[in-house]
Amino acid sequence: MKLSARNVIKGVVKAIEVGAVNVEVIVEIAPGLEMTSIITKRSCENLGLAVGKEAYVIIKASNVMIGTD
Repeated sequence: MKLSARNVIKGVVKAIEVGAVNVEVIVEIAPGLEMTSIITKRSCENLGLAVGKEAYVIIKASNVMIGTD
């Protein structure tokens, strides 16, 4: 697999919360550090995602926003 995204992080699926249309997937990328993604149910099924399975978090963004109070 080759991607143009530079931020590809390997992790382990920790949780999958299934909704009516979308699925929230939580991937642990380091001990105690998690990233969450919302994908379609179909994508989740096509990827064969399951808790405990290795997966990649791929971040492709031209802007990263930071805010403060």
